[in-house]
Amino acid sequence: MKKTLWMVLGLLVISSMILTACGGAAPVTEEPAMEEPMEEEPMEEAPAEEPAEEPAEEEPMEEVMDKGPVTHYGFSTTDIPTLDPQLGEDTVSIAYIENLFVHLTNYDLDTAEIVPEAATSWEISEDGLTYTFTIRTDIPWVNHNPVTLETTQEVDADGNPRFVTAHDFEYGIKRACDPNTGSYYSSIIAPNIVGCEDVLYYEDPDNVPAELYDAIGATAVDDETLVIELPFAAAYFLSMTPMWTIAASPQWAIEEHGDNWIEAGNIVTNGRYVLNEWIHGVRRVVYRNPLMPEDMNGGGNIERFITNVVPDTTTGYALWLNGEVETSGIPDAELEAHLAEFPDETVQIPDLAVFYIAFRMTKAPFDNVHVRRAFSAAFDRATFVETVRQGQGLPMKHFAPPGIFGAPPIDEVGVGYDPEYAAAQLAEGGYPNCEGFPQVSLLGYSGQSTLNWIEFAQANWAENLGCDPSLITIEQQSFAELLATTQLDDAEAPNMWTLGWGPDYGDENNWVSDVLSCETALRMKRECNEIDDMLKAAREEADPDVRTQMYADIEDAFFGEEGEFPFMPLYLRIAFVAEHSWLERTPALFGGDQWYTWTIDQEAQPVHEE
Repeated sequence: MKKTLWMVLGLLVISSMILTACGGAAPVTEEPAMEEPMEEEPMEEAPAEEPAEEPAEEEPMEEVMDKGPVTHYGFSTTDIPTLDPQLGEDTVSIAYIENLFVHLTNYDLDTAEIVPEAATSWEISEDGLTYTFTIRTDIPWVNHNPVTLETTQEVDADGNPRFVTAHDFEYGIKRACDPNTGSYYSSIIAPNIVGCEDVLYYEDPDNVPAELYDAIGATAVDDETLVIELPFAAAYFLSMTPMWTIAASPQWAIEEHGDNWIEAGNIVTNGRYVLNEWIHGVRRVVYRNPLMPEDMNGGGNIERFITNVVPDTTTGYALWLNGEVETSGIPDAELEAHLAEFPDETVQIPDLAVFYIAFRMTKAPFDNVHVRRAFSAAFDRATFVETVRQGQGLPMKHFAPPGIFGAPPIDEVGVGYDPEYAAAQLAEGGYPNCEGFPQVSLLGYSGQSTLNWIEFAQANWAENLGCDPSLITIEQQSFAELLATTQLDDAEAPNMWTLGWGPDYGDENNWVSDVLSCETALRMKRECNEIDDMLKAAREEADPDVRTQMYADIEDAFFGEEGEFPFMPLYLRIAFVAEHSWLERTPALFGGDQWYTWTIDQEAQPVHEE
């Protein structure tokens, strides 16, 4: 096999299984896997022969094809929901944001350690409440012209060149805290920054007092110094600083263009790539930023990424077989044949993404905890992984996977598959053998693999609960549409939906608290209770052993026999990816993939006719 696994070091090393980057993402964030691009290579033609002394019939000159810029050709099964750093919440968006913008810090791809990015260094106060970052002063803000292909540095009203400053980070953080921004991830960062929650949850979002904004604990002392104040000594806070949500943002461009500031031609960025084209739902193109400081280029050689949107992975995989894209997910039905035919062009990528079916907890019948427990326990996770996923996963009974700090052992917490318990819970919920059960809706994101998993769930619920599959109305949407639909009010939102979560940082807090607290479970509509008190106590606990036990108790409170079950955890993704030999890449453990570190052997790459 060309590659085996990228081993995760330090706290992420685990026994019995192999883990790598989130689909991320990271962050992964909630979303389906993003299909990575790929590219075709030209056939080299033989040079013309020298003419003989005795004239023979001259053969036509054959030209050597110019391959142009080193290009990664790929596909995606979904459009980019957004390119706004404060609004990114899915791996597709986050991957682009990672490459179009720099962040405060970043993750080392080999060790998962926090390393400098825009911040060259940082100091943490003895009490753990104050973080002081030194910001480098040579990262330019740029605009790219899609017509001329020129990238130029932004200037201020006086004609002075604009560079990233601590003030841009202060603006980005305070913008994330602003309820009118609409940042999903604001609820994740807000508890960790002084004053952010006071602004985010202010009773009158349109009239937040200016003094509350001023009190947010993000202050640019000068262009080079950013101070972030924490309300408690969160041991995991430094691991949050690579997050896109608190990245620097161009205030002047946002104010000039409003929501359209992220469109091609308008967007102002500061990362290793610039946006050249974004035809929504069809195609996107990014180019290397020629104005990036040399030491931040990342070491990769890919000058251009071209990604076309296709209906599903099956279509994308066909492109891979034809040499038209670099990488592809492998459809379940094709996996066995692929592994036999392409052992040297297959990469096994375990990741930290856990997939689940979520419940709208305020909408009947899933406002009944017994019904939620029943539907979860009726799902045969092991058989699902073996048959539908073709072994590409591990069954999950609770949320956080092994390798995340504080996560309990994979088999020690949670009900998992238990048909007897499921039937008893459904009866206790008032629907013995599913008698009288109402019509409900299940929303999945587009693609055959998701449909396969939904149909498997229907069959399980029929067999173990007696619920006729016709009682469950199935609908599929693009991922961006699903994210929007699941945030609607009860009347318009589905009863259930499919989603997954990959880590933004390596701590259990990023799973149970950032996803499931009553303040962040925006889709499930959880009401606050004693579990949220447990979550707050755990994130403030300094002793790692105590924290670990607290998180085991929290996972049990969610997914044990008396659990609340805001969703049903199903499986930890472990996937095979088809990848051509001329591409060398390392996936990111958290956040978006760092394309600027990838390389392509252009001599080995086929020519792609654009």
